[in-house]
Amino acid sequence: MSSPRRGYPSDLTDAQWALIKALLPEPNTDRRREEHLRREIVYAILYVVRSGCPWRYLPADLPPWQTVYWYVTRWETQG
Repeated sequence: MSSPRRGYPSDLTDAQWALIKALLPEPNTDRRREEHLRREIVYAILYVVRSGCPWRYLPADLPPWQTVYWYVTRWETQG
């Protein structure tokens, strides 16, 4: 993971994260370890949704846009 990142207005509080964490699909345990924390992935998704920026414009202190987009499409498919 990269250096510590600054917070964004779209970030979740700990209480909000506790509510949605269980709603996310379980990670695949048969593959390599997840490189980015799921909370950071959610932060990046919320940043795009709240700011309206294109995926490629995600700030560098969030996970790479390709990774975030992959999670979005995967989670949409899994419901």
